[in-house]
Amino acid sequence: MGWMLRHPAVVATEVGWRWLYGIPFLLVCWTRLQHVLAILTPEDSGIASINAQNPWIAAGELSRAWWQYQPLVARELHLIGPIAAVVWILVSAFGRNLSLKIAEPRIRFRPLSMIVLQTAWLIVFGGICWGWLRTIGWVAVTHFSRAGEPDLIGFAIWLIFLSLGFFTIWALLGWIVSVAPVLMLMEERSPTSALRLTFKLGRPFTSELFEIGMVMGIVSLALIVVAMVLSAAPLPFSDVLGPSSLHVVWAGATVFYLIAHDYFQIVRLRCFVQFWRIFRGGV
Repeated sequence: MGWMLRHPAVVATEVGWRWLYGIPFLLVCWTRLQHVLAILTPEDSGIASINAQNPWIAAGELSRAWWQYQPLVARELHLIGPIAAVVWILVSAFGRNLSLKIAEPRIRFRPLSMIVLQTAWLIVFGGICWGWLRTIGWVAVTHFSRAGEPDLIGFAIWLIFLSLGFFTIWALLGWIVSVAPVLMLMEERSPTSALRLTFKLGRPFTSELFEIGMVMGIVSLALIVVAMVLSAAPLPFSDVLGPSSLHVVWAGATVFYLIAHDYFQIVRLRCFVQFWRIFRGGV
């Protein structure tokens, strides 16, 4: 982290390419959301009249509204999902390669090879997200019935358990596709060779990568908690500040989380490079 603070250009590059993709993507999602709401208005779906005083009734009303919106949202995702994935692969490949080259000037610029590894990263990440969504869908079906009262407590327990479980799986396995670009660029390997090498790094190196993955997972959770605290801090003064001021605070907390998350992602990559020097720099 000290090295990163002395090299702000690396952090700026990492944050820059992420926001270069993220801002247009969110604008597209907002535009398509407005299109969905124009087809099925909140009044027609029942969202506008949800009973906020009773969480059990509200949960049932949200569930019924979601089943009405689900086909429309699925159609929009089928349209923008593949395009968004391809654009992310291209932008992240160039941006990540540029970040690593600024941090380590001796490495070569290999965007085509980075595209292959970023595709592998997205497949692994998408698979874990798909597994989480499928399990959460199963829990929702078993705890929200149309006839009886929804089991909110049971659903919340499963939601927390499964979310932390899949988050831990990603923290334990995500380093495999995250360290591959470092191996490829530092050792002048091919993408497939770098991916195969991640399983043959030896126990000392692998244990450090496991540790970094778990620490970064804890840091990500801590950043979420800090952002939530910042968002909730002005609530006691909402009558004095007004709703517009609260919106500014919430936007600031969101921006803080995103920048801090991007910063720690590049810190993790720097840790990968440092441990590569320790365990494989002499090879």
